[in-house]
Amino acid sequence: MAKEQEENGNGSSSLLVELSLGEAAEGFELEKAICSHGLFMLAPNHWDPVSRSFSRPLRLTSPPLTVTVRISQPLTSSSSTLYLRVYGASSLSPPHRHSLLNQVSRMLRLSESEENKVREFRSIVEALHGEEEATEYLRSFSGRVFRSPTLFEDMVKCILLCNCQFSRTLSMAKALCELQFEIQHQISSSKAAEDDFIPKTPAGKESKRKLRVSKISMRLESKFTVSKVDNSVSDLQLSQEPHDFVGMGSFPSPEELANLDESFLAKRCNLGYRASRILKLAQGVVQGNIQLTQLEEDCKETSLSSYDKLSQRLRQIDGFGPFTCANVLMCMGFYHVIPADSETIRHLKQVHSKSCNVQTVGRDVELIYAKYAPFQFLAYWAEMWHFYGQRFGKLSELPVSDYKLITASNMKNKKIATRKRSKTSAEE
Repeated sequence: MAKEQEENGNGSSSLLVELSLGEAAEGFELEKAICSHGLFMLAPNHWDPVSRSFSRPLRLTSPPLTVTVRISQPLTSSSSTLYLRVYGASSLSPPHRHSLLNQVSRMLRLSESEENKVREFRSIVEALHGEEEATEYLRSFSGRVFRSPTLFEDMVKCILLCNCQFSRTLSMAKALCELQFEIQHQISSSKAAEDDFIPKTPAGKESKRKLRVSKISMRLESKFTVSKVDNSVSDLQLSQEPHDFVGMGSFPSPEELANLDESFLAKRCNLGYRASRILKLAQGVVQGNIQLTQLEEDCKETSLSSYDKLSQRLRQIDGFGPFTCANVLMCMGFYHVIPADSETIRHLKQVHSKSCNVQTVGRDVELIYAKYAPFQFLAYWAEMWHFYGQRFGKLSELPVSDYKLITASNMKNKKIATRKRSKTSAEE
């Protein structure tokens, strides 16, 4: 790894960090690694189809430091490195560099174990299909499924994916990042913060909630104590970012969410019943009842027995049913279980002519994708992603404004999807 400091034209510093791809260098394409799952479309992620670069804020640890990072891949075919342009820092301490590289590697699944899985999956596809033209999408699929820089963000976003159209998932993720910016920078007035973040409680319940309100008030007050110098630095840093992140922060941390009022969070971010689940998850992490680091350590052995144990532990978290648990475990590197929902049912009916339902979909996906074991999900998702591309065009080239068009109803009707997309493009 090498780094190079560079001064920008208006006086703000940025840093170039090179990340070696190591054994993943052969055949690695940043575009395919990023644009491989709907998670890449959720705030605060931003893929630029023109520069083919990815940017987002990242929280570096020890001590805490939030920076915006743009990831790009040199155009040379022999390149074995990624360029990480870090905005908002003139230098990085060794712990900050370590945190940066770990988070980027997690998003792109650049670990040795993930690389082995990619190769094993490609070998299975090659053995089953050879050079069949009809299954070219399986060979072109990278075998890497994009995920978040932290397990907590993955878990929250898996909650956001449940029981709603993707357009709402997009808006909820964006609202959470806007809320984080408000918490961090206090863009709302003091009165608005007092009225909104501290809910008005009936007198009869005031004594029971006095302590909780006090904690919320103290927490937000400490969060909002920002000097004029710090504000000017933040504004300067934002002006240097490759994408317009003004008004949007990073993804909120467990500590930022844990003490918020449920009704406020539900209303502010349009979360509905998900607010309760997200709050309980954040509180569990903060209180030490949910050990995220231990969960990640335990998933290094992706065996069937470890999957069952982890699944049982996740199921103990409020709101983590089979679909959410399977999605989270997929993010953690388990690919033998397919998270099945109504979209899976639609896909099997439309592509495989399977007349399935909620009761039979689990059995049906097992029958169809069993030959790819233990990578059934990768085969299923490569197929699903391929048909999304057929409906909406190359997903890595979609403008952000078109992400909301990726819905089940538009997947069923190609004409509707095309017409809506054309209309949106015309309005831009």
